[in-house]
Amino acid sequence: MSDPLRCLLHFVLEFGVKCPFAPQLFNLNNKSLEEDEDLSDSEESVYSGLEDSGSDPDEEEEEGEDGGSDDDDEDEEDEQDQNEKVLIPLADKLTYGKNVLLVKLDIRNTVGNIPMEWYKDFPHVGYDLDGKKIFKPIRNKDELDDFLDKMENPDYWKTVHDKKTASDIVLSEEQIELVNRLQKGQFGDVNFNEYEPTVEFFSNDVMIHPVTNRPADKRSFIPSLIEKEKVSKLVHAIKMGWIKPRRVQDDSRGRFYDLWANEDSSILAKHKMHLPAPKIPLPGHEESYNPPPEFMFTDEEKALWEQQDPSDRKLPFIPKKYPSLRQVPAFSRFIHERFERCLDLYLCPRQRKMRVNVNPEDLIPKLPKPKDLQPFPTTQALVYRGHSGLVRSISVSPSGQWLVSGSDDGSVRLWEVCSSRCLKTVQVGGAVKSVAWNPNPSLCLVAVTVDSAVLILSPALADKQVISASERLLSAQQEEGPSEGSQPVVWSEMEGEELNQGIRLKIQHPKPVHQVTWHSKGDYLASVMPDHSSHMQVFIHQLSRRRSQNPFRRNKGLVQAVSFHPIRPYFFVATQRSVRIYNLVKQDMTKKLQANSKWISSIAVHSGGDHVICGSYDCRLSWFDLDLSTKPYKMLRHHKKAVRSVAYHRGYPLFASASDDGSVIVCHGTVYNDLLQNPLIVPVKVLRGHVITHDLGVLDVTFHPTQPWVFSSGADATIRLFT
Repeated sequence: MSDPLRCLLHFVLEFGVKCPFAPQLFNLNNKSLEEDEDLSDSEESVYSGLEDSGSDPDEEEEEGEDGGSDDDDEDEEDEQDQNEKVLIPLADKLTYGKNVLLVKLDIRNTVGNIPMEWYKDFPHVGYDLDGKKIFKPIRNKDELDDFLDKMENPDYWKTVHDKKTASDIVLSEEQIELVNRLQKGQFGDVNFNEYEPTVEFFSNDVMIHPVTNRPADKRSFIPSLIEKEKVSKLVHAIKMGWIKPRRVQDDSRGRFYDLWANEDSSILAKHKMHLPAPKIPLPGHEESYNPPPEFMFTDEEKALWEQQDPSDRKLPFIPKKYPSLRQVPAFSRFIHERFERCLDLYLCPRQRKMRVNVNPEDLIPKLPKPKDLQPFPTTQALVYRGHSGLVRSISVSPSGQWLVSGSDDGSVRLWEVCSSRCLKTVQVGGAVKSVAWNPNPSLCLVAVTVDSAVLILSPALADKQVISASERLLSAQQEEGPSEGSQPVVWSEMEGEELNQGIRLKIQHPKPVHQVTWHSKGDYLASVMPDHSSHMQVFIHQLSRRRSQNPFRRNKGLVQAVSFHPIRPYFFVATQRSVRIYNLVKQDMTKKLQANSKWISSIAVHSGGDHVICGSYDCRLSWFDLDLSTKPYKMLRHHKKAVRSVAYHRGYPLFASASDDGSVIVCHGTVYNDLLQNPLIVPVKVLRGHVITHDLGVLDVTFHPTQPWVFSSGADATIRLFT
C-alpha cells in the first residue's frame, strides 16, 4: 500500500471522521494491513489511534499490565461507541460542517508524534503517567500461527495492527462502510452534499473593509511629475493647433431609422416605396384546443396529410381536441415557427422595386447555326498507320501536300496527305518530342528535336528551285565567334549514313529540348529546354549565319512553349501561369498575359497576330484579345481532361484543341476588323477516333494550310485526318 493511502487509512481508523475528500481506490487485502511494519512518522497520522475494541483478550491483559490502557469503564463500552469516538491529542474540538464534536484526550498514545522506528530496537513503547516504561506485548506468533489464525478467525480480514498502541483492532461495520465509500471515490460523510452552491468571496457589492490592510503608497498622494509633463505637452499642442479634437458627428439628421418601428405618416412621407412589416395571420378555429367537428381530420385526411410534402400541406399541424385547456401540451413546433418568423422579418424586402419583364429567351446569347459557320471538319477521312510508339508531334508542309510526324519509337516519317502513304522513314536514334516544317514556301526543311539536339532535315519533297534554295541556306559558313568551348550550343554538319537519310545539320544543346518552332520567314527557329535552375531555357538560332543566342539573362519561370508573331517582331514565351510578350527590336517585355490556369501546356497565335489561345493541363482553353486586356476574354472548359495542344487555322476562322479525353474540339472563332465588336467564339464539332492508351489521348493537333482539315496524332500510334 502506498504511503498516502496508508496515512488515509490510519486517519479513518483512528478517528472515524467523515472526511470530505475522496481518495482513489485502494484495496484492503488480507495481508496488506497486517504486514505494514516500517512506517516513518511522516507516513503516520498526526492523530491518535482507535480504541482497542476488537483485539484479543491476551493482548488486552498485556496492555493492562503495561499500564497503557484506558479505564475499565471505557473498555467495557460497546464496540461501536468506542470506534465512533474521535480522539485527537493536538486539538480540543473538531469542526465539520455544522457539527462541533467534543474531543477526549487519547491517553493511550504514549509515543506521541515521533517515528516508530525509534522504538524498533527497544523492548518498550512509550511511558505511562508515572514515567514507567510500557513494554511491548509479547507477539510470539510465527507464520504458521498467523496462517491458522487467518483460516480460523472470521474477523481476520478486518483486523488492523496499531503500532503506536501495539494492539490489534477489529474494524466495525460502520468503519468498513466508510473505507468502502472512500475506495469508491465517494465522500466519507453520507449526508455531505457535494453540490452545494459556492459562496463567492468577491462580489459586485462594495466591501466595507479592504481586502488587504497594507498602507497606501506615498505616490498615491503626491502628483506624478512625469504625468504632469505629458499633460502639459498635450495642452500646449492643443493650444498651438497641432492636435485637433475629433468632431462629434451630429446624428440629428437622422441617418439611421428603425424601418419597422411604427407605421406613422412621417416614414411613409419620406419613403414612398416603404413596405410595412409582414404580420402573422390570426389563429383560426383549427388552432383551438376544442375545435368544431368540421375542422377535425378524418382518417383519410390524416393519411393524406402524412403523405404530403411539408410545403404542400394546408396546415402545418393536425387539429386535436382536448376536454380542457389544462390538458393541452406544449406546442412541439413553437421554436421552429419562431425561427421561421425571424427569417420572414430578416429576409423580407425593405422596399418595393419595379419588376422588369424580361423574356427568358432574350437572356440566351444569339448564336448562329452550325450550318451558317461551315466549312469545318466533321468526319474522319484517313488514318496514317506505321508508328509503333506515341506520336507526340506532327507538322504540315506549307503547300499542304506533305505531313511529317515524330514518335517515341525513334523515327521521323514523311507522309503524303491525300493517300496516307509513308514516303520516307528517318531513324534518329531517340524519342522525338517535336517536329516543325519550315513555314516558308521557298524552303523545304524540317526541324526535329531528339534528346538534347535539334536536327535539320532536308526531305527533298519539292521543286528543284526550292531544293536548291534550301541547299544554299544550309551550305552557308558559320561566322567566326568565340571558341566552341564557351558556347552552350554547338553546330555540326552530318556525314555518312545520316547525311544520306537527309539529316544535314545538328544543333547540340546543353539540355533536352522539348519544343522547336520556326519564324514565318524560315531563317530563324527557337528551341525550348524547360529547367527551373537555369536561365538558358530558350535559344533562337539563325540558319543562314549558323549562330545561336539566348535572349534572356534571367530565369522568369519554367518555360513551356514559345512562338513567333506572324507579322510583327514579337516573341511569345509561355510559362506555367502566364504568357510574356517580348519585343525583339526593343529587347524588352511589352505585355504579360495572365492565363488563370495552373499549368499551361501549349500556345497558338492567330494569323492576324492580335489573338492568342492557351491550353492548360487543368482542362481549360483561354482566348486572349491582345488589344482588350491581359486577362482571358473567353475561358472554355469543354474538355474533361488535360488539354495537350491547340492550333489556329491560317485562313479559316477555326481553332482546335486536343485533349487526353481522346477528343478534338473544333471551334469557330471569327475575328472582326471592327475593334468595337468582340470575336465570335462558338464550338461547332467534337471529333473522336483516337483510342486512349496509358491515360493519354490526343497529343498534337494542326490544321491544313489551305483546306478546312485538321490532323491529330495520339498515344495509339496513329495519325488521323478529319475533313
